[in-house]
Amino acid sequence: MAIDLPELKDLYPFDSHYLDVTGGRMHYVDEGSGPAVVLLHGNPTWSFYYRELIRGLRDRYRVIAPDHVGCGLSDKPPEYPYTLSTHVDNLEQLIDHLGLCDVTVVVHDWGGPIGFGWAARHPDRVRGFVVSNTAAFLGGRTPFRIRICRWPILGEVAVGGFNAFARAAVRMACRKRERMTPEVVRGYLLPYDTPANRIAILCFVRDIPLSSRVPSFRVLRQIEAALPRFRDQPMLVCWGMRDFCFTAWFLEQWIGRFPQAVVHRFEDAGHYLLEDAHERILPLLCDFLQRR
Repeated sequence: MAIDLPELKDLYPFDSHYLDVTGGRMHYVDEGSGPAVVLLHGNPTWSFYYRELIRGLRDRYRVIAPDHVGCGLSDKPPEYPYTLSTHVDNLEQLIDHLGLCDVTVVVHDWGGPIGFGWAARHPDRVRGFVVSNTAAFLGGRTPFRIRICRWPILGEVAVGGFNAFARAAVRMACRKRERMTPEVVRGYLLPYDTPANRIAILCFVRDIPLSSRVPSFRVLRQIEAALPRFRDQPMLVCWGMRDFCFTAWFLEQWIGRFPQAVVHRFEDAGHYLLEDAHERILPLLCDFLQRR
């Protein structure tokens, strides 16, 4: 079942909306009016990650920030196909439900393949992309600290039992530790307060396409094959250069595929780029959107 977190209203002061998708309810934020900007989070975050961008954009744009099923305030069904293709399907249902066209897609972490997966199906509805610390292509190295969470039994105990993946992220993914206040940490962890509520975190880790046996491998290969059709689309890339997972190798892959992209490197920022540098990124994003 979806949950509500009234104790987060100061940090996350947004109205909740829900859409019934196959197998559960999907929570999303829908703030403001104007051109559509869709913010897509990764694992183990939720739309809380985008709270400062939502605040900063909603006076000029219609800002939509969903929680993937299993994450944030969305339902967390125990028996559910938590795979890349399912998350793309759910996003497609949401965008169709809202009737969005000319969408600027903002992606981070797993939001990358989910967002580009939707875009590959609807290239005529894309207005531009904002990319940060993510991949929508195969290759690259997955750190051992993440791969170990995929191991049978150990992964279930660590990720599901002790919430190790989400707890480690709030310590390692933000380089400016003073910004990870107890209230912010609580915001990231509250939706994952029981083993049952952590099912999607574990499934996301297991769906990393490390081999062709993983369900997402074929899907991501198809998404990668579709990337050239967006070569001339406007793109803003903001990258935390101290990310232990999405390293500079991934950034170079994006630049190679999209040489026209406007690229900003943040040398002092990690994987949770918006925690480290949201006040520097928001003006860049506003300028990018205004030019579009």
